[in-house]
Formats: sequence, C-alpha cells, structure tokens
Amino acid sequence: MQSPLDFFAKAARSSPSAAAANVEFAAGHKNMLQLIELRWIAVIGQVTTIAAAILIFRIELPLLHMLQVLACLIAFNIASHLRWHERRPVSNGEMFMALLVDVASLTVLLYLSGGTTNPFAFLYLLQVIISVVLLDVLWTWSIVLITIVCMAGLAMYAEPLALPFDHARGIASLYVQGLLVCFALNAALLVMFISRISDTLREKAAQLAALRQRAAEEEHIVRMGLLATGAAHELGTPLATVSVILGDWKRMPEFRNHPELLEEITEMQTQLKRCKSIVSGILLSAGEARGESAVRTTIRSFLDGLVEQWQQSRPVRGFNYNNRIADDLPVASDSALKQTIDNLLDNALEASPDWVGLNAYIEDGVLSVMVADQGPGFAPGMLAQLGKPYQSTKGKPGSGLGLFLVVNVVRKLGGTVTARNRPEGGAEVTLTLPLSAIELEEEMHHDQH
Repeated sequence: MQSPLDFFAKAARSSPSAAAANVEFAAGHKNMLQLIELRWIAVIGQVTTIAAAILIFRIELPLLHMLQVLACLIAFNIASHLRWHERRPVSNGEMFMALLVDVASLTVLLYLSGGTTNPFAFLYLLQVIISVVLLDVLWTWSIVLITIVCMAGLAMYAEPLALPFDHARGIASLYVQGLLVCFALNAALLVMFISRISDTLREKAAQLAALRQRAAEEEHIVRMGLLATGAAHELGTPLATVSVILGDWKRMPEFRNHPELLEEITEMQTQLKRCKSIVSGILLSAGEARGESAVRTTIRSFLDGLVEQWQQSRPVRGFNYNNRIADDLPVASDSALKQTIDNLLDNALEASPDWVGLNAYIEDGVLSVMVADQGPGFAPGMLAQLGKPYQSTKGKPGSGLGLFLVVNVVRKLGGTVTARNRPEGGAEVTLTLPLSAIELEEEMHHDQH
C-alpha cells in the first residue's frame, strides 16, 4: 500500500498552490504518526506499571477493568493507524478527538488506581503540552479545561490509593518514587516527541519556503515570457525583411558570380535562421510553449539532429558525442526541450571553446543527458544556488538566465537538473527526464505508420 508520504512526494511536483496544500497534508500525517507511536509507548508503559504495582509492590488494583481500558486504547490506535493511510488531510478536530481519547483513557485508569493520589496523575501535563504543539489555540485551551475538570473529578470521586504519604522517608517513600518515575517518563517522552515534531515543523517551513521561491521564479518566467513575446513581435518584421533581402541578393548576378560573397550570404542566412530559432526558443522556455511545436520523432533521431544542427551553427573545435541509447523509442520533439539542451551546450562551449562532451543514455525509464566541459568549473556558491536567476561567473548584465530557464523548463516536464565539478577539471551538468514526459503513446506511434 502506498503511504501518504509517498503520495505527497508525487503530488509535490504539481503546481505551487497544490504542492503547498500537500506540504500541510504531509506534516499533518507525520504528526498523526508521532501521536500513534507515542500512544503505543504509553500502552507499553501502562502495562508495565500495572504489572509492577501488582507483582512487586503488592498493590491491589482492579486488573480486569484496567485491561479493558487498555484494550479499548489499543483498538483505537489500530483504527488511527488505518486512518493514517487514508489520503485525507488531518484536521485539528481529528487531532483534538485523538488527544481527547488519550485524556479519557488516562482519566479512567487513574480513577481505578487512586485518582489524584496516584503519582502518575501528572501525566495530564504531557497531554496539555502535546496539544500546545499540535493544535490551534482554541483547541489547546479546550484540552486544558478538560484536564482540569478531570483532575477535579478524580479528587472528588476517586478512591484514594493505599499508599502511605511518608514524605519524611525521602527517596525511600513509594509515593516519591512514583513521582520521580512519572517525572522521568514525562521528560523523556516530551524530549522525544517535541524534538520529532519540531523537525517536522522545520521541514514543513523549509518546504513552504522552497515553494514560495518556486512561485517567485515562475512569476519571473511569466514576466520574461511577456517581454519575450513583445521582443518576438518587434523582431519578426525586420528579420523577415532581412531574409527577403538576402534571398534577393543571392539571386543577383553580382553575388552569384562571386563564390566568396555567395558563401557569406549563405552563412548570413544560416545565422538568420538561428536568430529566428533563438527567439522561438526563448518564448517556449519562458512558458509560452505551443502544442503545435511538438514533432513526432524518435529519441535517437531527436538527439542526433539536435547535435548536428548545433555543431553546424557553433564554432566548436572539439566535440565528443556519445549516444548510448539502445532502444530508439518514439517521442515528441518539442522546441522547448531542444532549446534547453542547446542552452547547456552553449554554456559549456563558452566555458570551454576547445572541448565539449555530450553523453546520453536511458536507465529505468529515465533519459539522462550529460553535458561536460574542460573549463574552470562552478564556484561552490553557484553549485548551491543552481538554477537561481542571475547566478553567473560571466560578470555581464543579464547573465545567469540560461541555467535558470533550463532548470525551470525541465522541472515543468517532471525532470531534474544537477551539476558538479569533474575531478579531472571542468564542469558537468546532468539533465534527467522521465520518458513518460516526452514519449508518444503506443496508438500515436501506430498512427504515425
């Protein structure tokens, strides 16, 4: 059975608002699990205490009734554990009712074993402190009032425990020994429980902070998309005009009869096509992805074509391309993904003009593309801030957006981007992407044929 925490891990890859709700979901379930574990410890401790009181100290207790209460508590904890596996958020009301059951069982056990004369009556403090950590203020004050009423009721109606209040004996007093055991139990359980709850709260705060950062980054991408849309609109007309002029020049005798000029015009047309591709890629990477940009192809053909086009349009002197993909699966080639890999290669080429490497392979349904270079590598601070905007060693205005766009495009496809410095020198950036994000359905593959 899939646990709620596994469910959360998958759901957290959705939109920031949905992921924030799932952070609350996971935190509530973790707290509920802590309470269940604490209840099992309480049951074991209560059984041990009852056995010690009867067998060692020869105190007469209504064993049958106390075991019935513990059986009910065990049944409730089993039901709580089944509830923990449900994919429903844990509300304050549910946590309050769970603590109320704990208070009720403790009250009945104390009523059967001396009421307020039982040194373990101070275990009520444990319930109050737990409620402070887990519940909202109104629910917490309700627990406080209920425990006060329970203590008052025990003082009025419970039969006193047959223990001599011989405080003059100090540590030898059985009542004082019980108080010490109760204090130690309270302290140990609180340290264990509060520390684990605090870890959960810190983890929740860190996840929410990461989600807020992600939302801010996506808002930044939206703004960039708007700027890129305007830029594409403005650049479309002059680029088209230049394209027409170059085509006319290429047909003119003055240029057609000069191979060197004709070669330069051809190169200009190639670079013009690259400019158009870059503008389109920026639009797609900034979040203006169009469904019609996806083209049916295979994974090997997609990568081979991408590498071939990149080599033709870049002044790369040494390039090591290693495509280790055995099964040539049908995929949807989208310009945003192509621009993403081109961006990684461009960054590597700028850092290392003499050599760039690209390795690609598939393992367990995940495509991995590794781009390596022999440049100076990443600074430690940049590795820690990978994918944050304007994190760059180039020292130019606007630098650092390349990896920022790469990380966000891949993240939207359900993948990840990691970076490291190679032991032999240079940097390596690895893009991992589940094939399910780009793989064509089987029926689409049949349609293609």
